[in-house]
Amino acid sequence: MTEKQEALYRSKFITVDDALNMIHDGDTVYHGFYGNEPRNILREFHRVLDHVDHVNIWCTNPDEEYPFLMDSSIGKRIEIYTVFYGPTMRKIHTARRTHYVPHHIHKAIDAICDSGAKPNIFIASVTPPDEYGYVYMSGSQQTESEIFDICDLSIFEVNENLPHVYGTTRIPIEKVDYFIEANNPISEPTPYTIPDVLWTLAENVASLVEDGDTIQLGFGGLPHAVAEKLKDKKDLGVHTEMFSNSLYHLMRDGVVTNDRKNINRGKSLCAFCWGDREFNKFIDYNPAIEMRPTSYINNPNTVAAHDHMVSINSALEIDLTAQICGESIGHRQFSGTGGATDFAYGAFHSKGGKGIIALTSTAQTKNGVVSRIVPTLTPGAVVSIQRNIVDYVITEYGIAHLRHLPFDKRVDELIRIAHPDFRDELRFQAEKLMIW
Repeated sequence: MTEKQEALYRSKFITVDDALNMIHDGDTVYHGFYGNEPRNILREFHRVLDHVDHVNIWCTNPDEEYPFLMDSSIGKRIEIYTVFYGPTMRKIHTARRTHYVPHHIHKAIDAICDSGAKPNIFIASVTPPDEYGYVYMSGSQQTESEIFDICDLSIFEVNENLPHVYGTTRIPIEKVDYFIEANNPISEPTPYTIPDVLWTLAENVASLVEDGDTIQLGFGGLPHAVAEKLKDKKDLGVHTEMFSNSLYHLMRDGVVTNDRKNINRGKSLCAFCWGDREFNKFIDYNPAIEMRPTSYINNPNTVAAHDHMVSINSALEIDLTAQICGESIGHRQFSGTGGATDFAYGAFHSKGGKGIIALTSTAQTKNGVVSRIVPTLTPGAVVSIQRNIVDYVITEYGIAHLRHLPFDKRVDELIRIAHPDFRDELRFQAEKLMIW
């Protein structure tokens, strides 16, 4: 940086107390996610109630169970808006302080602005400035850069542990209002224990992926297992909402080259990153990885523009006509639509594309083992993916290709890959409901 930039940068540093005092009654605060999460401010955020009566905050999948979230005595003095229910949101749901905003994630910025709680203060964690005077929001670009543009006040915690990821992540220090010193370690995902059933399921998924395909893959045990089963593939491309440890391993091992992508060739594109320490070293200043907002990454038109696009997602349950619920248990919000709908639609319309929904045939509940393939969805369940665009459904018992099949053939195919213990009952219910 120039001497002038250095002096300007140093003049903008404040304390957490200073930052809290800049939040006024009725303000709506939005914080960055994953590596962009400003932990020092959020750990003390409950103290804004010392001088305000009410504030809103957008919070999705926090790294910590902050006091402002977990203290039920706060009530609606701090109201929480979210576009996704992670574990913490599920814990505090009964306190009735959370407002889930349904949306397609490629339209998340519009949903946030139209929700009645449009943010006016943006807080996030960023890298120290580079030699040109830019800080990087390197953990997530889901909506962060767009939120920064619309807010009146920006306060950034500076964390030297963050990697530098290219894309729409860079912000000149001149445009930032204030900085806070905060060198927190970056959270890392918990290592996965993969049961045998997921390895079988992953083998079935991997059998549909061909050399040169562009893939979208999430995080969790199943995506990790799928990635392991893809290691014999060649020249895969990546266009995904989340760039994870699993995709990093495929890039590191030369499985992902992006050489055959017809757009954004040579680059893995994502909207957010999350991985371990080696992962963060790999993505730091890596020109083969770029991060952009979900308004671009998840836009179904962008997804569909990739030839041979393969989206790989999961679900909670699926009915015999192929309506897919991926985000609620009955009426109870469990997660969120996320990118599954956007990528399913995009892959369905991609030249040579495949949309894959992979799920174990059964789930363990407090009432015992239940089938995930059901005659009708649980009352109140959200249809996350319409049956009109369902392509492949996969369980550990096989692959059902449902694209454009009529109901009777869908019923046959889905019962074929259901758990054997439930097949007779599914046939009986299909006939009773006159689906078959």
